[in-house]
Amino acid sequence: MLKIVGGYRIILRTGVLSRNLSTTPALADQYWREDHGLPTNPNSEGPLTNLPDYSFVDGRITPLGTNQKKRIQHQQEIARKMVTAIKELDYAKKRFVDMKASKEAEKKRIIENKLKPKGHLLLKKDK
Repeated sequence: MLKIVGGYRIILRTGVLSRNLSTTPALADQYWREDHGLPTNPNSEGPLTNLPDYSFVDGRITPLGTNQKKRIQHQQEIARKMVTAIKELDYAKKRFVDMKASKEAEKKRIIENKLKPKGHLLLKKDK
């Protein structure tokens, strides 16, 4: 049984409170941005976020802001992790190929050692 009290719906048998909040406009904007190839958060990247707040008239380089430094360090850490993961994948692929080749070589060696001609076939092979 539901009871509405001050904008809250109270489910009497479980005692759980819930409130109706609509996020439709935010979701519609999010889907529109995804459909148009834009980031879901407009403040995550772009000229207002990535470019400096000011520039010097004489052309000197402006220092990076605190958040820009954090963002650059975060991106460098992600790049380091990606390079490490790629190296690990390459090593795993090479190791797999090497192990497969060594298994095949071992199998071939065992077969060559097991199956030797005997008797008159051995004498024919020497001639």
